[in-house]
Amino acid sequence: MEQASTLVIGGAEDKVNGLEILQTFWRRAGGEDARLGIIPAASGEPAIIGGIYQRLFENLGCKSVQVLDVREREQSEDPHWLTRLRDMTGIFLTGGDQLRLATLLADSPLLDALHFYRERGTLTLAGTSAGAAAMGYHMIAGGGNGECPHPALVNMAGGLGFLPGVIVDQHFHNRNRVARLFSAVVMHPECLGIGVDEDTCAVFEPTGELQVVGRGTVMILDAGEASYFCEPQPHSTTPISAHNLRVHLLRRGDRFDVERRRVLPPVLRHCPV
Repeated sequence: MEQASTLVIGGAEDKVNGLEILQTFWRRAGGEDARLGIIPAASGEPAIIGGIYQRLFENLGCKSVQVLDVREREQSEDPHWLTRLRDMTGIFLTGGDQLRLATLLADSPLLDALHFYRERGTLTLAGTSAGAAAMGYHMIAGGGNGECPHPALVNMAGGLGFLPGVIVDQHFHNRNRVARLFSAVVMHPECLGIGVDEDTCAVFEPTGELQVVGRGTVMILDAGEASYFCEPQPHSTTPISAHNLRVHLLRRGDRFDVERRRVLPPVLRHCPV
């Protein structure tokens, strides 16, 4: 069975009006038959944030919604997660601090269970803000903005590995994070940089293509055919030099082949996802 879709949300998704992104996740996870788990582990107020998303998805008409309130490392080490997640059709990782999220989940039975059911094709996964940032093996844990790209501008750490070939940044244009994504990709040129705006979602399909949903844009930064890099020294503030990087800016309905690294014809702009 093919693995399920993964939704990478730039944060601040609409929770009041059209709820386009949340409805997209809800539909992908089964609609009225959806059985969802909310993991607010990244948040400093997990009970409040978990409750907000629980009510939102209950109002959409989910069959069941549970908050998986993991606050201590020992909780993610519970060997029974494979059984607990067996009947769930969707998992939503909330915002907060991606380093906290990765510390709580990395190399744990909970993370192993999420990978197992996602790869089996029975679990749709979504992450917003910090939950989006943690999707790759290489994770932007923090950094500055408003400067030229340089290695010290971005702090890298290990992520959750759901999308191993990408580095995700979120609240992207809204918080002027272009330079830090450039810095991260130059240090890891084998990865695609994915910068996702607020109220915008990059839907990674099992087929290997990405599709954009929401009101903003997704920037894709590809260093795979770059002809030159300066040698970036860790923690250096010397500006980065890199030639022949490829940049794509995608909006709602645009598609991208992640495996072949090429833009695909867009779907109809108003076609439901």
